[in-house]
Amino acid sequence: MENYELFDKNTTAFIYGSQQKAAQRMLDFDYLCKREIPSVAGFITPTGSGYFKLFWGTKEISIPRYLSVKEAIAAKPKADVMVNFASERSCAESTIEALETDNIRTIVMIAEGVPQRDVREIAKIAKDKGKWIIGPATVGGLKPGCFKIGNAAGTIQNIRDTKLYRPGSVGFVSVSGGLSNEGYNIVSRNTDGIYEGYAVGGDVYPATTLLDHLLRYEQNPKIKMMVALGEVGGKAEYQIVQAIKEKKITKPLVMWVTGTCADMLPGGVQFGHAGAKADSKDDTAKAKNAALRAAGVIVPDSFEDYDQKIKETYDKLKAAGKIDEIVEPTPPNVPMDYAQAVAEGFVRKPTNFISTICDETGEIHNYCGVPIDQVIKENYGIGGVLGLLWFKKKLPQYARDFIELVIQIVADHGPAVSGAHNTIVTARAGKNLIESIVSGIVTIGPRFGGAVNGAANHFSWGLQNKLAPREFIDTMKKKNVRIQGIGHRIHSIDNPDERCEIMMNFAKEHFPKHPLLDYALSVQDVTTMKKGTLILNVDGTIGVLFVDLLKSLHYNDEEIKEMIDMGFFNAFFIIGRTMGFMGHYFDQKRLKTPLYRHPWDDILYDVPDKPEEVK
Repeated sequence: MENYELFDKNTTAFIYGSQQKAAQRMLDFDYLCKREIPSVAGFITPTGSGYFKLFWGTKEISIPRYLSVKEAIAAKPKADVMVNFASERSCAESTIEALETDNIRTIVMIAEGVPQRDVREIAKIAKDKGKWIIGPATVGGLKPGCFKIGNAAGTIQNIRDTKLYRPGSVGFVSVSGGLSNEGYNIVSRNTDGIYEGYAVGGDVYPATTLLDHLLRYEQNPKIKMMVALGEVGGKAEYQIVQAIKEKKITKPLVMWVTGTCADMLPGGVQFGHAGAKADSKDDTAKAKNAALRAAGVIVPDSFEDYDQKIKETYDKLKAAGKIDEIVEPTPPNVPMDYAQAVAEGFVRKPTNFISTICDETGEIHNYCGVPIDQVIKENYGIGGVLGLLWFKKKLPQYARDFIELVIQIVADHGPAVSGAHNTIVTARAGKNLIESIVSGIVTIGPRFGGAVNGAANHFSWGLQNKLAPREFIDTMKKKNVRIQGIGHRIHSIDNPDERCEIMMNFAKEHFPKHPLLDYALSVQDVTTMKKGTLILNVDGTIGVLFVDLLKSLHYNDEEIKEMIDMGFFNAFFIIGRTMGFMGHYFDQKRLKTPLYRHPWDDILYDVPDKPEEVK
C-alpha cells in the first residue's frame, strides 16, 4: 500500500467499544463492495471478552471480542486500523495505547469533546510515527469499494445511490460529518464519484486537517480533482491557500466554506461544532472564500452553485482525456435485517412457545393481563400473584411490607429467561412438577438472578470505602468489573421504571434511613450523563434497599456482608421466581403442548471445514 493510501480491499480494523450496529454497517458495505474478507477483525471491549454475532450477507459470523488492544493485536496482527468509539474521557488514553503499537497505523476518534491538549499530543505522536488520525468529533469516512468507517455515508440505500461501492476520481474532505454525506451525494451526481472521502471533525483542534488529506490526494495519481467543504472559524483554510501558493497543491480544487450567514447574525455566534465560531474577521466564511478564490481555488458564488462548479471542473478534465472510463459493476443486494423486515410487515414467523399467564413484551410486564404496577398498586400480595400465575384468578390482597413487595416484583419475567425456559421444556418432555421446577431453579446464579446480590455487594463496597460516585465508577472500570444493578433495555432517566420508583418511594416513606439508596442514586447521576438508560434497575434497587432495610434493623456491615456472601438476598429472588416456574409448568400441562425441539435456523453451525490435525 502506498503511503498516501489509508485503506485498501484487504484493510481490517478493530472497533473499540461494543458498537455492533456500526460494525454491521461496515460489514454490509464490505458485502456491497464484494470484499473477500470482512473489514471488522474484532472488538476491543475491556468489560468483557467472547464474541458478537453479526451478518456477512445472509450468513451469520462470529466476531471476537478482546479485553485490550494488546490482546487484540496478538490475535489479529494484520489488522492496522482502530475505529475508536470510546467516550471523550477515555478516547485519548486508548488512542495513545494503539499509537504505541507497531501494527495500528490509522485510528479514527469518533468522540467529540476530547481535551485539546490530548489531541495535540496524539497528533504529534502520530506525525512522529508516520501514522494517521481522523477526528476527533468525526463520523469518519470511507474509501469506496474498499473500506468504510463505522456509520459514515449513512444507509446502504444512500451508499448505493451515491455509488460508493466503487471508486471514482474525486478526493473529498470536509469538516462536518453531516455535510460529508451531502458532499458525497453532490459529487456522485456531477462526476464519476468519490475515490476517498473523510470528515476531519468539528472540534477546535482536529488531529489531521483538511490540508493533510488534500496533500495525500495530490500525491495519488488515481485522484484527478479534489472537492472540499470548510466552515466558519479557525485558520485551516489559510493553510490550503499557502500550500497552493507553494505549488504543493496543483490539482483542480473546488471548495466552499460554509457559514456565510454568520455575517448577518449578531457577533460571536457559535455554530454546531466547537470550532465553528469566528473570533476575528479572518475567521469568517466570507473572508476564507475570498482568500481561496484569490489563490486559484474554484470557489462558487454560494452553496447553491457548488454542484455546478464541481460538474464544470470534472467535465473539463474529462474533455481533456484525464478521466478513465469506469465499467459500472452491479452490486449485490444487502439483505434486510429480520427485525426491520418484521417492523415493515414483510415477513411472518410462527412462534415456538405459548404463554397465557404473562406478557413481558410491552412497556410494563403483566401477570395474566394485569400490569405489574397495577398488581402492586392494588395490593395483590403474594396470594394475588400466586392466583394470577398459577390459577389465573384474581384473589384477595393481603400483606403490605417491603419483602412481599419485592417477591411480587420478581415473581416472573416471561417464558424466555433461562429458568422458565428450562421448566417449560422439561414439562413438555412429560416430566412432573418437581423435576420441571428443579430444572428451572438450577439456572439461578451469577448470570440469572445474581444481580441482586452483586448490586448490594458493589454499592456497599463503594460506600464503605468512602469512594465518591465518579471515583467508584472509575475504580470499577479499571478493575474491568461491570457495576451490577445499573442499566435497562427500555427505561431511561427520562422514562423511569415504575417498579423502581415504587420501591424507592416506599423506602423513603417507611425506612428510618436509606444511605445506600442515596449513594446508588448519586452513582446513577454520573452514569446517566454518559447514557440515559444507565439507570438503577430493578435488581439494583432491590439489592441496595435490602442493605438499607437490614441497617434499619440494626445489622452491622460485617453481618450484612456475610449475608450477601451466602446468597441471602438471592433467597427472595428464588422464592418469588419459583412461583412463576410453577405457573409455567401448569400452563403447559393445561395446553397439552408437545415435545419441544429447537429450530435449526436459530442455531449458528460454525463448524470448521476439517478438524485440526495433531501430529
